Amino acid sequence: MNWPQRWKWWRQRKVSSPPDDIHRAGELAEQRLAKISRAAGKANGWNVFESVRIPDIEQGGKREIDLVIVGGGTMLVVEQKHWSGSFTINHKEEFIQERNNGTSHNHSTVSQRIERKAKILHEMFKARHPKGKEITVRVLLAFTHHKLEWPNNVGVLNSDVRNEQQFINLLEEENPGPLNQDLLDFVNGFGTWDEIELNGGLMLKGDVLGLGLGDDIARWQKSCEEPLLGTAKHARSFFSLWSKEPSNVELYYGQQHVKASLPYGKSLRMHVVGRKEPEDVPWAGIVRLNLSKPPSSP
Repeated sequence: MNWPQRWKWWRQRKVSSPPDDIHRAGELAEQRLAKISRAAGKANGWNVFESVRIPDIEQGGKREIDLVIVGGGTMLVVEQKHWSGSFTINHKEEFIQERNNGTSHNHSTVSQRIERKAKILHEMFKARHPKGKEITVRVLLAFTHHKLEWPNNVGVLNSDVRNEQQFINLLEEENPGPLNQDLLDFVNGFGTWDEIELNGGLMLKGDVLGLGLGDDIARWQKSCEEPLLGTAKHARSFFSLWSKEPSNVELYYGQQHVKASLPYGKSLRMHVVGRKEPEDVPWAGIVRLNLSKPPSSP
């Protein structure tokens, strides 16, 4: 490798991508709600699935649901918001958030969007189990920031709107009865977003279309039936300019794993959530990855 290449790759390894504070706070709140929901709902047999991705045949692509919780023959479809400040709901059912920093943001029709996702999920289940037992689908909005000020007209929404404690109370107090195993298997069959963590803490969510590590790794990856995890380690000191193998990656699922040096200039291909086109993400900036298990649901 010539010196211009060494220098360029070293500069890539030195790049730090700090997380977006607003989105990171939301992600941490989602993880926290999922964790306490599992604890709260365990005694009554509630099963918690987070970041559930479902196909949207009508509009194309995939849609994400923050939490889908299954108990008995009931499916709770949950949208979580960890907003601070206050919000209003206008005549179109658009949610207008007024943040503490003085800015405002139109979150559009939050309730209508999650209701549509719940309908898609319900229709998919009925199509797969046309002769099965009828299920109950409940749509909930969970506002988890304790300092959020609510408007007086939340009752106009079709969704069940709750704060964090009210939501947890539901799981602790309601016993949904005998489990519908078909429903549990159905929800368990969906995947989640792939996650790529960059040096500095920025998390990219979306679909990893290819690891870019050669045909042997691609063939091995196709055999994965569980989430594929990985770590990448990079030497970033000035002296690593002289290293022949400054980066390496370890990939594993279950008891199987692969460890290899990363050649210069390798990138994985990813379609990041919210971006129009897939893009190349240099391995030199990646520190960790968590690829969703292959979905079994259509």
